[in-house]
Amino acid sequence: MLHRGQESTDGAGGGELSVPMAWFYAEYIAEELLRTGDLMPPTSFEFRAGRDALALTVFLSDACGELSGIRVVTQLETWLSLTAYDQPWQDWVCERMTHLTAEALEAGGPSPDLELAAAAWCWLEETELLAPDLDAVPGGGAVLGEDDGPKVWTPAWRLGLPLGHLAIHLF
Repeated sequence: MLHRGQESTDGAGGGELSVPMAWFYAEYIAEELLRTGDLMPPTSFEFRAGRDALALTVFLSDACGELSGIRVVTQLETWLSLTAYDQPWQDWVCERMTHLTAEALEAGGPSPDLELAAAAWCWLEETELLAPDLDAVPGGGAVLGEDDGPKVWTPAWRLGLPLGHLAIHLF
């Protein structure tokens, strides 16, 4: 993926700033999908987990490096299938990150978009959030309210991915 600003227009390679527009745009799309779904407050860690999981999905599924506003609606089905419950999303992210990292090294340097995507992936893997235990045995006891049910610490991506998937459905 080529980035404006990596090379000087005079050919001298003058150390210009490279702006990670593909990642920023993927984040914007993810945030708008989540805000439209109104699933959780935008200031919550759950919102961040959903935004980062969706942004990674949007960014990594863009095989041609051409995220465009017109194509967003046509990509919704792809994002839905990638974020579905029965899909190996974590493995897919790792494979795509490895592939894009190799491409960036071949191109001669780190990609600012890829660096931000890697930071988001690191946060999603290493951060654990206290969430309802979706695998709890039904009928295991009396649950009075949503906050009274069993909770477990789970990696942020495991919570953010279904939230992102639901936000796409609600869009």
